[in-house]
Amino acid sequence: MAFWQYFLLFGGVLLGGGLAQLLQGRENRVQQDYLPLLLSFSGAYLLGIAAMELMPTVFRNPDYHTGVWLLGGFFIQLLLEGLSQGVEHGHVHAHQHQGYRYGLTVMLGLGLHALLEGLPLGSVADIGQEGHQHLHINGNHLLVGIVLHKIPAAFALGLLLLYSGYSRNFTWACLIVFAFLSPLGAIIGEVISIDPQWQNRVLALVIGSFLHVSTTILFEADGSREHGISTKKFAVVVLGMLVAYLTAH
Repeated sequence: MAFWQYFLLFGGVLLGGGLAQLLQGRENRVQQDYLPLLLSFSGAYLLGIAAMELMPTVFRNPDYHTGVWLLGGFFIQLLLEGLSQGVEHGHVHAHQHQGYRYGLTVMLGLGLHALLEGLPLGSVADIGQEGHQHLHINGNHLLVGIVLHKIPAAFALGLLLLYSGYSRNFTWACLIVFAFLSPLGAIIGEVISIDPQWQNRVLALVIGSFLHVSTTILFEADGSREHGISTKKFAVVVLGMLVAYLTAH
């Protein structure tokens, strides 16, 4: 990966977390109006990229048993949400007067998720340009999806920690650790991508995680309605999938 790609991964977290710090006490409109729209767009984009670009690639070889690994990623994410409190899809469930153990538990779940989603970035870097990689995927499309997803996740994490009574220093420390984990995952991905079968397995795991996160976001696209979605958010979802289609073709 190039430096600017690492910078985007790191900067997306700092942007989202910084907005949470800046808007503390007057973030209700952001949470109610803008954050759900950004989440809906990022969820739709992730789902679109997963369906139109990533899944056709990982299922190209039946000997890899890709479906098992994809389901594994789905259920790993299901377990991680028990630790992260759903921060990765914008949930803010504050728990006042908690010790540091609560904050560290949230960070453990969210950090493992960030590390997992960073793994394929290293293994699919510069696909289509160098011609020596095993997976025919544009790594920049995957990078954009992850960055779009990390901004609202970092915003939610910042608010969650602040609402739960943690200091700004502790909150920033958690955000910085969170910011480093996806780039670290990308570095690890570069190491394990030598074997094309493991490269495929890692990407399948991440696709399973993306499917869980993106579908959860879309199912919760309008919490004020029962089994419904507002026109504005529906348009954003369609736009996200359209952008995914245009970039994948």
